[in-house]
Amino acid sequence: SRSFSIENDAFYKDGEPFRILGGEIHYFRIVPEYWKDRIQRAKAMGLNTIQTYVPWNVHEPSEGEFFFGDPVNLEAFLKLAQELEVLVMLRMGPYVCGEWDLGGFPSWLLSKKPQLKLRTSDSSYLKLVDQWWNVLLPKLVPFLYSRGGPLIMLQVENEYGSFGSDKQYLHHLVSDAREYLGNEIILYTTDGATDDALQRGTISRDDVYAAVDFPTGWDPVAAFALQKNYNSPGKSPALSTEFYTGWLTHWGENLATTSPYVAAAELDKLLSANGSVVLYMAHGGSNFGFFSGANTGGKETIYQPDITSYDYDAPIGEGGDLGEKFWRFREVLSSYVNFPLPDPPQLPSRRNTGTVVLQKLANLFQVLQSLSHEFYLQQAPVAMELLNQSFGFIVYRSRLPSHAKPGSILEIKKIHDRAQVYVGKSSQSLRLVGTLQRWSNSSLQLPDGSSAGLEIYILVENMGRINYGPFIFDQKGILSSVILDNVPMLGWRAYTLSLADVAENQEVLINFAIHSKFFFLSLAAPHCDGPAFYAATFESEAQMDTFISFKGWSKGVAFVNGFNLGRFWPDAGPQCSLYVPGPLLRQGENQLLILELENTLLHNKTLQFLGQHDWTCGKN
Repeated sequence: SRSFSIENDAFYKDGEPFRILGGEIHYFRIVPEYWKDRIQRAKAMGLNTIQTYVPWNVHEPSEGEFFFGDPVNLEAFLKLAQELEVLVMLRMGPYVCGEWDLGGFPSWLLSKKPQLKLRTSDSSYLKLVDQWWNVLLPKLVPFLYSRGGPLIMLQVENEYGSFGSDKQYLHHLVSDAREYLGNEIILYTTDGATDDALQRGTISRDDVYAAVDFPTGWDPVAAFALQKNYNSPGKSPALSTEFYTGWLTHWGENLATTSPYVAAAELDKLLSANGSVVLYMAHGGSNFGFFSGANTGGKETIYQPDITSYDYDAPIGEGGDLGEKFWRFREVLSSYVNFPLPDPPQLPSRRNTGTVVLQKLANLFQVLQSLSHEFYLQQAPVAMELLNQSFGFIVYRSRLPSHAKPGSILEIKKIHDRAQVYVGKSSQSLRLVGTLQRWSNSSLQLPDGSSAGLEIYILVENMGRINYGPFIFDQKGILSSVILDNVPMLGWRAYTLSLADVAENQEVLINFAIHSKFFFLSLAAPHCDGPAFYAATFESEAQMDTFISFKGWSKGVAFVNGFNLGRFWPDAGPQCSLYVPGPLLRQGENQLLILELENTLLHNKTLQFLGQHDWTCGKN
């Protein structure tokens, strides 16, 4: 009979001692066509186990509407793991962190009244967690190791001791899990290897195992000795569930990298202390779409949004590249297994040359009403979540009041996250007043020619919700009054621009462009400032991976064949390029659509295809 258990401070698989040599790989950060490739690379490095989060927000994007199809088919991922003979440790939340938008929580939680107390025993919050797990947990039962599947351990919450100490909440999660899964599987928590984190985040039950994580370079012997204090006697196999192979990068920073030789030496030190390990990350993947998260410092205004790439300087790169770190880790791990490691698969073919010229289709404000949902607001602006919007942009529109004049001071105390302010007689003649940012908020002066009755448009970008720390309740949009010369402005319209249905959007834009040409209107609209859509088609001979360079562009979002590749921001850097997995491309004609937020004076703009990432933007 199959079994996975803990005895004598060790893991036992089918009655034999077992060392977990694991790696974190997120199915939701990889196109499904490459799941097999990335797992095979992990096995070739010497790993026998995959650990992954389950983000609630990709599986219940709207309340009560559950989704487990491609590209986030969790059951298909677990079946593949079983076929490839790797074990799986599943981190099922409901909070996961992971540099993922809102730590994996669905944004509609932020619209509930009264306000939910996330990650607590708040009954309203727990009711929604129960509804989510009532769908998730039954799907996991057939994949339990005892039933022939790959699942050996399930994590509840994530590093909870770094956030709170609500034991009633943690016990509720464990009871939920046991109701569906019985005692057939190990439940575990992960917390930092400090007394404070472990006291707050662990669960004093014989059937819940406490694992630890700690910074690379810490003494693993001391960390594992501390871990024993928070497990029952004989129930504390040494395990670090997050051995950091690299680190995350925020926009505007230098690219985070670590020495492959130092990291490999630290990994060997941990394993020589008889430890089990999970590499965080073995392969990072990509923050496709609008799912990248953000961090804060000591206060909410210290906002640090994550870049689109989640390469993480991991041993297996975002595009599957195997650098020096992979080979050094493989060398270390090979000495802790008793069989020859397989060779890694060949790297998918790459397109590394070529350019594409994109033509401006339309100014955003000219087509705003065709692409968005309009709301009439009685008083001040409200958060996008309260208008049933999760991601993308929101535009607030009003008219300047009677006391407006050139030099009037416009203030918005709370913007999440970045606002571009425009004034003009109509959407056809808007001028940029300036940009207000959450992390460097200041006032703006109305320009010459400003007067009562002119239209004001404020485009606010959601750049990713906070995923860690005390400020996680992170609504987006304008969250305070708009003040002009110390007087609140009232009477607004809001336009929610999620850019979710890209194929439909592109049809609207192309029809607008054709219509404009037919009536001999200038697409450049030199008197109309603001963001614009650019589009092009390009030929692809095969489904080859590539990277698109945005050098010469400013900030925006890119779509290939309707798939949201994510945000680009070469002005901030360090990331200049976006990864395009080959399976997203079609043999023959492919469509490219770009929303450029700032640098839109030119009719035509050019993009270049690269064979690897370009990290030379911003400070780099």
